[in-house]
Amino acid sequence: MLPRNAPAWLDHLLTWLEQFEDCFGHVAQRGAFRRYVLGLLGDSRRKSMSAMLARVNDSSTYQAFQHFITDAPWMAEQVWRRLRAVIPDREGLLILDGTSFPKQGTRSVGVARQYCGTLGKIANCQVAVSVALWTGERAWMVGARLYVSEAWLTPEQRQRARIPATVRFQEKWRLALTLLRQVRASGISVTGVLGDAEFGDNTTLRRAFHRAKLPYALGVSSNLKVFVATPPLVAPAQLVGKGRPRTRPRLAQGIQSIVVSALAREAATREWRIVTWRNGTNRPWRASFLARRVTPAHDWRHRRVAPEVWLLCERDLGATPRTKYYFVNLPPTASLKEVVRFAHQRWAIEQQYQELKDELGLDHFEGRTLAGWQRHVVLTAVAYAWLQHQRRHQRDKLPTLPVARAVITEILTAHFFVTHPHYLDTMLKLKEINLRI
Repeated sequence: MLPRNAPAWLDHLLTWLEQFEDCFGHVAQRGAFRRYVLGLLGDSRRKSMSAMLARVNDSSTYQAFQHFITDAPWMAEQVWRRLRAVIPDREGLLILDGTSFPKQGTRSVGVARQYCGTLGKIANCQVAVSVALWTGERAWMVGARLYVSEAWLTPEQRQRARIPATVRFQEKWRLALTLLRQVRASGISVTGVLGDAEFGDNTTLRRAFHRAKLPYALGVSSNLKVFVATPPLVAPAQLVGKGRPRTRPRLAQGIQSIVVSALAREAATREWRIVTWRNGTNRPWRASFLARRVTPAHDWRHRRVAPEVWLLCERDLGATPRTKYYFVNLPPTASLKEVVRFAHQRWAIEQQYQELKDELGLDHFEGRTLAGWQRHVVLTAVAYAWLQHQRRHQRDKLPTLPVARAVITEILTAHFFVTHPHYLDTMLKLKEINLRI
């Protein structure tokens, strides 16, 4: 059960935070850590450092608060490792996501004109690759890496944003693969991977999932080519006379690849089926689906045959239907409903980011350095994990965000009176003086 009063919530929060305190080498850092997380959990609309510090109501200076985030000697990666070690759920799907942070200026580390998913267009923004563990009931943010383009790795930009020499350019799919390896190394059992076309279009990433024997459901672009089922091959023809013999197989006569949009377009109407599914406790959704066993064709450029997967085509039921495409690595015996439900569990990442951004200020960081961004994000994940931990122990339905905000306000009020024990006496004396006047 969740505690019924704010002091108990505060006690639970401080107990949760104690698990991270040895990630900070100095007592002042541990105090700043607690204050920062309390500020993130506060009810201020903007989670800038000045707003959070004012809300926490203690004697710390803004300079000390800023020093903790930008300059103090502690490692965000160590906090990530501890977070992955202490979350109570140890098994689930890993959801990959490229989340964006719109920016007005050009000084924030990693900012560039690039596709911004938040705005749905090319815009000035930062982009990060993050991963969430989805258990079927709740999501835990378990890793994030900022995408730093090569333009930010010049000596001048490195100095300005304090980007260490050890940071090298990595494509987003490589960042995702690194995060997957870190999560698995922490002892968390990853039962599958979900992601959008930013990851699904990458052949190398899909190949890595196959090597790891991981089921996956990844969005793909409409222009990707596939072979229907597994393409039949013929042995290479032997040369007569001189010359090296051919060793690579060839496609059987008449076998050609086809783009996935054409495959969906040419399918008979009777092959499409309407499926209903539900995302969590939300209302049911309905759409028309086509599922075919296919072999992605990209590997054939190197005369390799990729493993066979499901191509799932989804067409909404609106007046002007749009079609989405997924590669789903589930057994051939999987039913259409199983394939659809597996692919649509990615909705959890959208709900998580709504809470992380709107309620905890994931995208509110105003600093310009890489270390500052990394630290703000991991502390936001710690705050979110505490909320999920509290929800996990509630027997009734999960608390709504307005309820959570109200309780958090009580927490900060309780924290204020704990740290200012003479405040009420002082206010009563001032009231008596005013009454006499």
